[in-house]
This record gives sequence, structure tokens and C-alpha cells, in this order.
Amino acid sequence: QVQLIESGGGLVQAGGSLRLSCADSGRAFSTYTMGWFRQAPGKEREFVAAITWSGGNTYYGNSVKGRFTISRDTAKSTVYLQMNSLKAEDTAVYYCAAKPGSVYSTGSYNYWGQGTQVTVSS
Repeated sequence: QVQLIESGGGLVQAGGSLRLSCADSGRAFSTYTMGWFRQAPGKEREFVAAITWSGGNTYYGNSVKGRFTISRDTAKSTVYLQMNSLKAEDTAVYYCAAKPGSVYSTGSYNYWGQGTQVTVSS
């Protein structure tokens, strides 16, 4: 019974930073994998980052490596996405997602949040 709620989106200038949060309510299992995805207008959904609760191993999409950092707060069942050196092409709706298990993958996520808009001005 996972419920995901994203927050932290907004408008920032290129080169700036923004941190997204995803709160998980009603989690059934502690061993979940949490992920961030994004979708820009007219584009396909893109994998951004993921973190496994067991061990806290992180994974990133090629377009955000070195700029974005995913982290978790196990006590609060919350995952964060710290976005630095933002570019105009980072503009998209960002979605939080979750799936049972501690094995990483970029697909097969079972639960999704409603999304939060991130707009980067150039």
C-alpha cells in the first residue's frame, strides 16, 4: 500500500540547483527500490536515478551523471533528488516511483507519484 507524494519542483535559472523530495506513506515492505523518472513535452519517459533501500546503492541515467544525486532517509521513508548545474534540457515533469525488492532495475516499477514540474530557464 505504497503512496508516493513528490514536492520541491519549481522554476530555476540555468546553473542553479533544486532538491526534490518523495514521501512514502503506507509502505508494505522496507526492502524497496526507489527511482526518479522524468518526461518532457513530446518526449518519452526517461530514467533519471534509483536507490536500493538495502545497502543504499545508487544508479544514474547517462544524462544526469555527475550533476544529480539521489539519497534516502530510511527513518522517514523519504527519497531525495539533489539536482545541481541544471540545464534547460532538464525541464520536465519529474516522477517518483517504487518497486518491491532490493534488486536494481530501470523498469518494472509498481507505484508512481503524480509528478512535480521542474522548469529551468536559460
